[in-house]
Amino acid sequence: MALPINVEDLLRQRKVESNRIEFKKGWNPDRIYRSICAFANDFDNIGGGYILVGVEEENGVAKRPVCGIPTEQIDTILKEITNLNNKINPYYLPRTEPVEVDGKDIIVIWCPSGINRPYDVPEYVKSKKDSARKYYIRSGSSTIEAKGYVLDELREMANRVPFDDRGNPEISINDISGVHVLDYLQKIGSKLASDFNGNSLEEVLEQMDLFVGPKENRMIKNVAAMMFCPNPEKFFPYTQVEIVIFPEGVFENPRNFKEVPPIRGTVPQMIEETMRYLRTMVIQLHIIKQTSGPSKRIYNYPEKALEEAITNAFYHRDYRSRTPIVVEVQPYEITISSATGPDRSIPMDAIQKGQRMVSRYYRNRRLGEFLKELSLTEGRNTGIPTIQRELAHNGSPAASFETDEDRLSFLVRIPCHEGEEGVSPALFNDKENLNDRINTTIGGINGLHDGINDGINDGINDGINKLNSTLQDVYNKIVNQPEIITIELMKVLNISESTVTRSIRELKKLGFIKRDGSRKNGKWIILK
Repeated sequence: MALPINVEDLLRQRKVESNRIEFKKGWNPDRIYRSICAFANDFDNIGGGYILVGVEEENGVAKRPVCGIPTEQIDTILKEITNLNNKINPYYLPRTEPVEVDGKDIIVIWCPSGINRPYDVPEYVKSKKDSARKYYIRSGSSTIEAKGYVLDELREMANRVPFDDRGNPEISINDISGVHVLDYLQKIGSKLASDFNGNSLEEVLEQMDLFVGPKENRMIKNVAAMMFCPNPEKFFPYTQVEIVIFPEGVFENPRNFKEVPPIRGTVPQMIEETMRYLRTMVIQLHIIKQTSGPSKRIYNYPEKALEEAITNAFYHRDYRSRTPIVVEVQPYEITISSATGPDRSIPMDAIQKGQRMVSRYYRNRRLGEFLKELSLTEGRNTGIPTIQRELAHNGSPAASFETDEDRLSFLVRIPCHEGEEGVSPALFNDKENLNDRINTTIGGINGLHDGINDGINDGINDGINKLNSTLQDVYNKIVNQPEIITIELMKVLNISESTVTRSIRELKKLGFIKRDGSRKNGKWIILK
């Protein structure tokens, strides 16, 4: 069974924290099942973990090349895992996949957080005599037995399943887009992508641990709709981004404001499109030439800080709240507000200080894992330090964070770099029709990106006409003949292979087209 993770990312401890990965040189059922039990209990709400059997550890790092497992033992071990799963109480099913690494075979065991925790397992799973059953948790990168108040807290966590990991009877398989699922798997380099066409969508979602409940009543998890449903607002009302621009400031002149049409789509799409708008219409670069040394590059708002703040708003949002994420752009700051606020376990003074906020409870733990795989967030309470670090590197004032006593909302203030303009003056030129310009930009968000200049008035259609003629010709040919291949495009349009390749790359980047299938036997899908 292919797993929705890139094995090299696990071996190099990229995207997944080291305390969620355990390396085992050989097959040791007793120790391995204690770790499986610990990951399933997920005491720190970090999303379970992975065990790589056949990989030797050296100072906490995978030793390369891997030592591997003899090929003839793989099937025997997999069968033994199937039998030993029954030793865990309540029943728990880790996912397994044999993988070839460095010319050797290893076994990857994925242990997602269990929905029926706490779990216990015999201390010696292969013993024929009755062995004491014990609860295990992770403590840093080690597996330990849960005792005393830790065990009491573990039992209390049974009713604290994160919202995104819960099943939703309203979500059907028809609500999930296979295109979005495949796009995600391809972006993270999962082997599931290559097997996608050979499996049903249900099978793929099952392998991604996106179903919950018994076979007779399987439900799709909320996070599947957040990530792969084109219109998640169907299940989570007002899941959208609203951008409001105050040219003079919200307090200085609250009546003078412009609203951007709401941004909707999957969570990754909304993050990307929000950033595309800010990148196009708000973020500005100012280059200061130095008498000696390289020029100094200063942004009014560093892009990475804004991206982290926007992503965190989606990550920690309460999707049961009928409140959108609101981005307000003013000459001196950008604010991002969302519902609800930080967990009550985080002291108010820690929030006001704007430093690292540590919480054991994550409202949308799985969503955070998906976003981290896409490199949209760093996870593990590092969002605020990332924002502050990027602002400091840019020479900007530190961000500030606000919430109310009831923790119903959360506001992030990203200040403009001192001496820089917070918004583009051209954006607010009274001689131009601002609404047309904003609608044009949203058209750009949905596909045109850098190919549209500030003078386009009517969005996508006019934007296409503004692109260079070669790109237009390639696009038109693909629209009329979706199965056309590169060689045919070269012959029909009488252009070089490099020109065709460059045009296709640009059309993909702008979100107009997508390839379904191989280069020879596939076809083009028109997105915009």
